[in-house]
Amino acid sequence: MGMENLYREVMDLNMMDDNDRKEAAARTFFGKLNSMELPEYFNWAEEIFEGLHTRERGDKAALIWADIASKESKTYTYKEFGANGNRCLNALRGAGVDKGDNLYMMLPIVPETWFTSYACVKGGIVNVPTATTMTLREMEFRFQTYPPDSIVAAEVFADLIDEALKLTNATPKIKIVAGSKQGWKSFSDLQNEGAEAAAAKTKSSDLLFCFFTSGTTGLPKRVGHTATSYPLGHLSTSVMAGLRTGDIHHNLGAPGWAKWAWSSFFAPLNVGATASGFSFTVLDGMAYLDCLTSHKISVFCAPPTAWRAFINLDTSQFDFSNLRQSIGAGEPLNPEVITRWHKMTGTEIRDFYGQTESTAMIGNAPWMNGKMRKGSFGHPSFMYDVALVDDDGKEISTPNEPGHIVVRLDRWRSIGLFTEYIGNPEKMAGVFVNNYYYTGDRASIDEDGYWWFVGRSDDVIKSSDYRVGPFEVESALMEHPAVAETAVVGVPDEKRHQLVKAFVILKQGQKPSRELALDLFRTTMGILAKFKIPRIIEFVTEVPKTLSGKIRRVELRDIEIKRQSTGAQAPKEEYFYWDFPELSSKK
Repeated sequence: MGMENLYREVMDLNMMDDNDRKEAAARTFFGKLNSMELPEYFNWAEEIFEGLHTRERGDKAALIWADIASKESKTYTYKEFGANGNRCLNALRGAGVDKGDNLYMMLPIVPETWFTSYACVKGGIVNVPTATTMTLREMEFRFQTYPPDSIVAAEVFADLIDEALKLTNATPKIKIVAGSKQGWKSFSDLQNEGAEAAAAKTKSSDLLFCFFTSGTTGLPKRVGHTATSYPLGHLSTSVMAGLRTGDIHHNLGAPGWAKWAWSSFFAPLNVGATASGFSFTVLDGMAYLDCLTSHKISVFCAPPTAWRAFINLDTSQFDFSNLRQSIGAGEPLNPEVITRWHKMTGTEIRDFYGQTESTAMIGNAPWMNGKMRKGSFGHPSFMYDVALVDDDGKEISTPNEPGHIVVRLDRWRSIGLFTEYIGNPEKMAGVFVNNYYYTGDRASIDEDGYWWFVGRSDDVIKSSDYRVGPFEVESALMEHPAVAETAVVGVPDEKRHQLVKAFVILKQGQKPSRELALDLFRTTMGILAKFKIPRIIEFVTEVPKTLSGKIRRVELRDIEIKRQSTGAQAPKEEYFYWDFPELSSKK
């Protein structure tokens, strides 16, 4: 079976209106995909984007971009999109960047992000998406761990990157800036490059993406995806989203994270739909929904934090008649949010689950419309062989019994699953155990087969759709001279799912105070990305530990949950980030 035919089959099944027929077709399709032998070589940009979509719908919109504040907008057809990606690839090759080299991409929501991503896929260049919230310390760590061969960044980040390059003695072959900066090549100059470029001969197993992601211990790990695990693996995401060729799809998510590659790039472009991106600085719900409806978005994906903001708005002025489907991902959505959004727009938010390490793994597929259970994140994708196991690694069959979410590997290895934690065999051994991949999350399955999210198996914190490793935050706090020890956990929060809370033990002679808490907040702000900094600091004299001296973060979390549920009095020496007007942001 040709690879083009696989994408055509997904396009056809997503067009089906009969949900029972669609579900059966999806089951058959993924059964075939899971058992087929992949070709030795595959280049998605050449074979699917150009060979299928540009050839058949070259004048159709591939990307709609808009600036919410200025209301400026741009539209690029499939032909124009590919040409801009080719120009970027030619500039990189002209500087000596070749297949297998890497490219750090530190761009906000601008068209150049899509074109650069395309250039990497077509050229076999390893894309390293980099969040625009990174600090100098974090960039320095990344460049030391994985020296950059090339960089594409927005002008506002050029000084930071140059400083990190200087500190690490890294010398990329080319630096391209969206804007203007001395020593950098301007992205606008790429219009002088040729609009045609030959595709690299990429093997299906070639590394194509490298994501830095937080874990329980240690600094960020490198998640590696291949020329098939994302371009082909995201057929599960295209099906879960139910995207059709005529759709205009929008994902409220920032580049630099796996979810952007999922929902802003591969999911719509896999099926010849239109991707879209809206540039903004601070989320203004009314302005965002105005842009959404003005551009006739038909499929909208957003994290729970945004949904919670939208349902509290007066949306009577907006015409949601073009909105066909709404999708949520990142954290569990409470039923009230789903109910209120449905009343506002006539669409149910279909929640689904996945990781940086995977594509859409579990979710409420389109055939679940009218059959969803609010609060459940659905059923496994037919691409994945998913199960629950207990702490001893035995599969759970009892309804409603919580267990670890795992992916079975003995019957087939899911195409969308990542290849490896690059350069970290110890971490690999910790998650690939006895023919299972352990996701690090826990869930339960009810008597009717609906999955319900329970929480993380480990200590990773999920806050506003971001993943925060406690070790990074603890390490930042330990740099303050007054701190003797610290433990960081996620505590429940209605808006963000969890907040990062730090329990801090001071050195002898140091006393808790508002001034010291302020100084600790400022210390972390200088080291960590904004989403990682603690929002609560509590000074304590001790933290619970095992006999071997390991901090029992689970016990700290349980104490917080119990305190919130009983309405117990707040600790005396507890300080909240948003209570400090001295800090530049209260978010």
